[in-house]
Amino acid sequence: MALNLDECYEHVLGLVETAGSLIASRNSQRKRVVEKSSNIDLLTETDQQVERMLMEGITANYPDHKFIGEEETSEGKKAELTDAPTWIIDPVDGTMNFVHSFPHSCISIALLVEKVAEIAIIYNPIVGQKFTARRGKGAFLNGNPIRVSGETVFERALATTEFGTSREEEKTRVVLENIGKLVRQIHGLRSLGSAALNMAMVALGGADFNYEFGIHAWDIAAGDLLVREAGGVCLDPAGGPLDLMSRRVLCASTQELADKVVLALTQFYPEPRD
Repeated sequence: MALNLDECYEHVLGLVETAGSLIASRNSQRKRVVEKSSNIDLLTETDQQVERMLMEGITANYPDHKFIGEEETSEGKKAELTDAPTWIIDPVDGTMNFVHSFPHSCISIALLVEKVAEIAIIYNPIVGQKFTARRGKGAFLNGNPIRVSGETVFERALATTEFGTSREEEKTRVVLENIGKLVRQIHGLRSLGSAALNMAMVALGGADFNYEFGIHAWDIAAGDLLVREAGGVCLDPAGGPLDLMSRRVLCASTQELADKVVLALTQFYPEPRD
């Protein structure tokens, strides 16, 4: 039986809203924190509970669907994208923000069918931002259509990026080199502490491009569809097609702007996991 994407979207949106209420209710509370790969790569019990809520809620209706989730992957499960309907989930993107009660954390979830993104939801329940997209149906914030800025001039661009959760010396050098180059050339650089929300800002038109090295599929899968449905482009930072599993991303309001960013960036190629 063919998958009814309308029903699937409504079901998962309800799950996301319920899980979001849990995040919002705990944002200002003290959290129990576990360090994963380093003292800046953090996990809370809320991350685990939200991921479990989403996976169990989806499996109850769609038992044949697969998952790529941040927390189960951090526990050793291999992240593998196949043609099967697959949900790519970051239960709390911006965990460091959440730990500090900084109000920019979100659920990021996307459905890919035969490796094509069909549904995307990025929900920051703390400030009430619900970004949604369906393939071929546009991008929305709280039900209202959104569009990228359309900026093409590199010097007028506002960018978003992150330092990431690795302090490996070579990566840190490249991160700082790119920041140093960009702040001398563009309007400005912003960091919300969430890869998904940074991409959502490009879709909204609040930022003109976003780039990052060292992210994972769960950070960018929903943002990829959201940006493209808002009229923008997503690609590899070196200019080729975006590979969700490559740990590299560049999205921009226009291809013309993206081409200029590609020329400006010093490239970095992360290991499959660092």
